[in-house]
Amino acid sequence: QVQLVESGGGLVQPGGSLRLACAASRSIFSADTTSWYRQAPGKERELVASISRGSSTNYAYSVKGRFIISRDNAKNTVYLQMNSLKPEDTATYYCYAYYSWQEDYWGQGTQVTVSS
Repeated sequence: QVQLVESGGGLVQPGGSLRLACAASRSIFSADTTSWYRQAPGKERELVASISRGSSTNYAYSVKGRFIISRDNAKNTVYLQMNSLKPEDTATYYCYAYYSWQEDYWGQGTQVTVSS
């Protein structure tokens, strides 16, 4: 069993920045892929960014150029640096780790609110 704990959410003005962190209780490097998803009220959960074991990254079109996903293997932590935030980025952000088809985990989520 792996525990994923997100932190770093909060209230920020449009144009501002936040850095989310996802701390894992087990080696994050051994995960095949680690991702950030988000879900806004009344909307489906969507993929925001992902990073593979080989450090390949993938971003949703809506955040490309503004968000950066990274990983610190020594700290078993994945980060999401969010810049130039917009009101439409408001959502609960979830960390997801895929180790295999039989083993994947979700964090509890952290709220990000972009508002003036």
